[in-house]
Amino acid sequence: MHNRLQQLQSNTRRHFFKQSTAGIGGLALSCLLADDTRGAVEAANPLASKSPHFAPKAKRVIYLHMTGSPPNLDLFDYKPELVKRDSQDCPDQFLAGREFAFTTGVPKLMGSPRNWSRVGESGMWMSDAIPHFHEVADDLCVVHSMHTDQFNHAPAELLVYTGSPRSGRPSMGAWVTYGLGSENADLPGFVVLISSGVQPNGGKNSFGSGFLPSVYQGVQCRSKGDPVLYASDPPGMSRDVRRMTLDALGDLNQMQAAEMGHPETLTRISQYELAFRMQTAVPEVMDISRESQQTLEAYGAVPGESSLANNCLLARRLAEAGVRFVQLFDWGWDFHGTREDSGLKDGLTNKCATMDRPIAALIKDLKQRGLFEETLIIWGGEFGRTPFREGRTAKSKILGRDHYPDAFTMWMAGGGVKAGFEYGASDELGFQVAENPVHVHDLQATILHQLGFDHERLTYRFQGRDYRLTDVHGRVVDELLA
Repeated sequence: MHNRLQQLQSNTRRHFFKQSTAGIGGLALSCLLADDTRGAVEAANPLASKSPHFAPKAKRVIYLHMTGSPPNLDLFDYKPELVKRDSQDCPDQFLAGREFAFTTGVPKLMGSPRNWSRVGESGMWMSDAIPHFHEVADDLCVVHSMHTDQFNHAPAELLVYTGSPRSGRPSMGAWVTYGLGSENADLPGFVVLISSGVQPNGGKNSFGSGFLPSVYQGVQCRSKGDPVLYASDPPGMSRDVRRMTLDALGDLNQMQAAEMGHPETLTRISQYELAFRMQTAVPEVMDISRESQQTLEAYGAVPGESSLANNCLLARRLAEAGVRFVQLFDWGWDFHGTREDSGLKDGLTNKCATMDRPIAALIKDLKQRGLFEETLIIWGGEFGRTPFREGRTAKSKILGRDHYPDAFTMWMAGGGVKAGFEYGASDELGFQVAENPVHVHDLQATILHQLGFDHERLTYRFQGRDYRLTDVHGRVVDELLA
């Protein structure tokens, strides 16, 4: 790009004030503004490794999203009082003025049908639906006081990942890659793995780049078939011919960048080059058949198949290879109880069997390889589930819960958070946060903090405004940090 065009693109109002002042006043203003200014000149490689605002506790993130939202009251949040009051009418105070996705009238309270026990040296409660999590309880930092503003899937999921319930904003992984770049020049900084055959509720917006340059969006990889769609050379095209083609396209794009000065043109050049390098690097890192039989069995992974187990093992391999943000979406956690497989007994048992074993294995594997302390793992859904029966199942033998935004559980591990620790609580029936509320914006701020960012300073100017992941909200939850 022509130097003059590059300079004009990076100019801000602060540049104007700086250049239009003189003498001591100008020097003073420069000093005042220096700490607030983030270099805006496009680098030759937008995915080059960058330094955060301060020394990070975590180098990377593995985010495990259970699409549909698990029933926290049947997994992590034991409510003996709710069990005692099972089948009683829900108190009016919890229904007045409230709106639910599929429940009307006066529903019946529903205690968990699961068996519960205290596990680990920390003695935290967990149900029998997640036996493998019992083994890693002392590695978890469990937050029982999460709450959100949305009670439908797509808006709630978008709020978690983009800071807004409406599409168009950059996702968390895109923000992290924009801020940190990638540690491996041959791999994307942000990789997405999807299991159970369905895209997340927010669609590709949940891992998109929004108004950030598209080089920062999540690259979806697959554990079955070609690891990345459309990255392979077309039939009959050799590697050398592909290289010549990309060189010609690069020359044309450089001409357009010099003439038009559009940053997305530079992004296009970077994406073509990254795709070329990925053709060699991605198949190697995505080949789990290179793992030992012992490792495959620990995860329950089967080479060539598509599963959450395979994706958990791939997440470790990608983290080990230098990918900054690995996002796993697993469909099938919407436990309404309208079918046998979405019920809280056999349905939850069967679904958890595909999840807790590989995630527990991931934690153990990261620890064994010395990656756990610098990898922040997050597990959860987009909201919680009701302490009463879902309205459509009132007369059914299958138990299920409706959507619920006011109180739910998530957990983190590694990456500088406390281990074997529980924070916050809901009331005795699980309706409201009773102590230490944590909003999803607070979770976002805390994740960015562990990566070395002040969430209020990681911004991008778009349409005359500086945007950030946490919008105008969020606080770092210092009590969770080791």
